[in-house]
Amino acid sequence: MSEVIPSEKIKSVYARAQLLHSVPDVQSALVRMSQMIHDDLQDANPLMLCVLVGGVVLAGKLLTLLDFPMQVDYVHATRYRGKIVGSDIHWIATPRVPLENRTILLVDDILDQGITLTHVVDYCLKQGAKEVKTAVLVEKNIERDPLAIQRANYTGVNVPDNYVFGYGMDYKGYLRNAQGIFALAKEDEK
Repeated sequence: MSEVIPSEKIKSVYARAQLLHSVPDVQSALVRMSQMIHDDLQDANPLMLCVLVGGVVLAGKLLTLLDFPMQVDYVHATRYRGKIVGSDIHWIATPRVPLENRTILLVDDILDQGITLTHVVDYCLKQGAKEVKTAVLVEKNIERDPLAIQRANYTGVNVPDNYVFGYGMDYKGYLRNAQGIFALAKEDEK
């Protein structure tokens, strides 16, 4: 679990970070994503699965923009657990709604290495999902493992290979609520 970090340290991290995408940039990306999702899934009666905790902001924002029948549930799978480097997948919660024969819209904060998203997609398919579409707010421009998901079906913005936070993405459990998407300063990557 995340450690408690003094507020002044978190404020310093925030002050040193570089803004990559402003609130208006992100809002435009959300509208564009929602239009694409609407076009593809409006008649599919999908189940939106939010990947906690990072995906909660994107899921909430998309819900207010998608005007068609759907159900919402969540899955909690993580590799970070309050750190800035991922490790093995850790399952905390699986969906309560049955996935069999459903179209799943899997919503997460970021496509980084693709490992977490790959595990969750595989889980959904093993539970009998008809299809799984992935939506991420941020896609990192990196080379991914060939066995991992390479691209999301719906992506808001792209970022370089930096540790990023804001709009659901965290720095050691903090700054998910940052107003924009920020790159962590090199000196804070420890």
